[in-house]
Amino acid sequence: MNDVVSFDLGGIGVAGTQQRYRVARDALEAYAAATDDVPGGPVFAIVPVWETIAPASRSVASEQARARVVHYEHDIVAHRPIEAGMTLTSRATPIALLGRPNGSSLVIRAETFDEDGALVVEQYVTEFFRGIETSVSVGERAPDHRLDVDGAEPTFEITYPVALDQTERYAAAAGDHFAIHLDDEFARRVGLPGRIVHGLCTLAFAGRAVLEAAGVDDPRAVRRLAVRFSAPLHPGDSVTTRVWDLGGSYGFETTNGEGVPVLKDGRVELR
Repeated sequence: MNDVVSFDLGGIGVAGTQQRYRVARDALEAYAAATDDVPGGPVFAIVPVWETIAPASRSVASEQARARVVHYEHDIVAHRPIEAGMTLTSRATPIALLGRPNGSSLVIRAETFDEDGALVVEQYVTEFFRGIETSVSVGERAPDHRLDVDGAEPTFEITYPVALDQTERYAAAAGDHFAIHLDDEFARRVGLPGRIVHGLCTLAFAGRAVLEAAGVDDPRAVRRLAVRFSAPLHPGDSVTTRVWDLGGSYGFETTNGEGVPVLKDGRVELR
């Protein structure tokens, strides 16, 4: 597919429309229940910005291109926890289009502010457009979070089950009703063996495992949570997260029940 048809570089660096969101306690609790966690987890930060991500992507990527998009990386930096009662304002800005082997990546920075205009959370969402190559690379890359443990054995290894209704619960709590997560037939039509678990739901499971490994009970202790999505996870499967204590931060990798990595280059930094 021609990159001129697929991408409009004029959208790079242009912030989208702001979105207001009132944080309700029951929304925090529903998101936690959908990820088998306790309220306050950092991945909830996607909820206030969710409605801003797709418009930011569409400002650069054509609908033809978006038919071939996958969520490639996600990096959450929580300057302070999101609490019930906050009124937040979020915006998303495409900041880079990068040529890669067999496709292109679009990096979107999403920012969430409190009522006083102070930054609460910033997120870097990297989308990958399969088979759509671009001849240019422009803009600001997302921060690096590559995991290099040089063959060292993990410090901890923790396994959780994934419920058969995990995607339905997560979709209701997060507002992500994309059919590949909810409809087996649709998922098969686009080349998947069946419906898959939301990437951010899988990330929430991994973040919980890292906190358990670190002996931390309060998920609000997470300052940064970053990962690369590498393979789909299916309802009814299990997830095993291998955690490395890096001294001041933690690295992790998560596999499915067959040992296939579904999350790579994971990094957690605590307050």
